[in-house]
Amino acid sequence: MGGGHGGGITYKGVTVHTPKTWHTVTGKGLCAVMWFWILYRAKQDGPVVMGWRHPWDGHGDHGHGDHH
Repeated sequence: MGGGHGGGITYKGVTVHTPKTWHTVTGKGLCAVMWFWILYRAKQDGPVVMGWRHPWDGHGDHGHGDHH
């Protein structure tokens, strides 16, 4: 395996090294962005995905069918 620098935990011959601080902080930040995005999209598209409303409902009347 690698050079063996730094600390880590060895289990059955495989050493898992501890992550650097910037890896941990970046991972937590990207995880937060992911969940904010998922919850935002669930708020926007949830009723359509769950089948509670059709995607074309609620857009108002755009003048379709008013041809006399």
